[in-house]
Amino acid sequence: MGNQPVFTNDTIVYGLLMLALGFIFYTSSIKKGFWHKFYNIVPALFMAYMLPALFTTIGLIAPEWETTSETGEVVEHSTNLYYVSSRFLLPAALVLMTLSIDIKAVFNLGWKALAMFFTGTVGIVIGGPIAILLISTVSPETVGGAGADAVWRGLSTLAGSWIGGGANQTAMLEIYGYNQKLYGGMVFVDIVVANIWMAIILIGVGKNKAIDKWLKADTSAIDVLREKVSTYAKKVERNPSLTDLMIMIAIAFGTVSFAHLMANYLADFFDSIVSGIQNQTTKNIFTFLNSQFFWMISLSTIIAILLSFTKAKNYEGAGASKIGSVFIYILVTSIGMKMDLTLILDNIGLVAIGFVWMTIHALLLILVAKLIKAPYFFLAIGSQANVGGAASAPIVAAAFHPSLATVGVLLAVFGYAVGTVAAIACTILMQLVAVSP
Repeated sequence: MGNQPVFTNDTIVYGLLMLALGFIFYTSSIKKGFWHKFYNIVPALFMAYMLPALFTTIGLIAPEWETTSETGEVVEHSTNLYYVSSRFLLPAALVLMTLSIDIKAVFNLGWKALAMFFTGTVGIVIGGPIAILLISTVSPETVGGAGADAVWRGLSTLAGSWIGGGANQTAMLEIYGYNQKLYGGMVFVDIVVANIWMAIILIGVGKNKAIDKWLKADTSAIDVLREKVSTYAKKVERNPSLTDLMIMIAIAFGTVSFAHLMANYLADFFDSIVSGIQNQTTKNIFTFLNSQFFWMISLSTIIAILLSFTKAKNYEGAGASKIGSVFIYILVTSIGMKMDLTLILDNIGLVAIGFVWMTIHALLLILVAKLIKAPYFFLAIGSQANVGGAASAPIVAAAFHPSLATVGVLLAVFGYAVGTVAAIACTILMQLVAVSP
């Protein structure tokens, strides 16, 4: 948590982010000169992520900051933009992008999508202990610590976050009892490493054809799905009326409203069940079931898939996925503003562990993708369904085509389910190789 930024009012910050998006879309639409060459190298989605990160780095905006009151008391502040984007706009985007999905074609994507997801999971499980071993040869104090301060206990929360999500991360904090005063450092490593890796994946999206050629990948199933959705959209395409736009907004946010309502009940229901389990480890394995975010994303996606079998599907012709893409870009800017590039040097030891860890995850994904000739799309969402979860997997999937966002969500939800179990396996290995005090 840093110094007070120039702009602290969410309305002003939101306006600044929208101006950034307007600038990106305007410059990316220029078909000649510098900007044309620039966007041939750097995807617009990556810029939507990096510009807010630069605003945060130079102190224009900030996700969190501190001020001192007249009595000398330190007051903590934070922006609500990411919360609003992830809780309201993300599920609404998923609904609008899923309306036109051909669920049968999604399942026809085959086993390689699941294979890459599990490869990503294994990469995180083995990456943690290998990172500890490698860093301990250079800086043993970085991976040391005893009792509640033991670094491996803190790294267990990273494993939970990078395989599942926030609920799994919290579960690991409870299971292994890491010192909560030091926990902020682990959250920082999580944000820095995961966001930089996401940025690299987004750059790869712009090069996906060349990468697929190098992988010798068969992209026919993805092409079929993309073609089916595009052909259907053209068939039902029409100039949207005000009624069309209002009905699409009603479908999207009506679904989000219902998903939030039911998520509250389901989270409370499963919380009582999970709390009733006597075994502490087993209890925490199922912690994701009492996460409102998990149920909200899951219910929004399920309802959207059901709507895809109804006449609501025709709203794709009125631009449903385009409106969904607008929401996704707003979410990307709110994620980008969480990144202060200067802070990377503040805790270089832990960040180094994170980078080595993520590198192992990436190398294993590349190796397996090359061996089974899996498309870059499967590599990207297989990784983000683990590392980024339900907030970023659909962003990466939609960067390939809006119709593919559902694939990212389905895998991310699967990540929640296996997150804590796999993270416990990773932590056991990290404990075995950790440096003793």
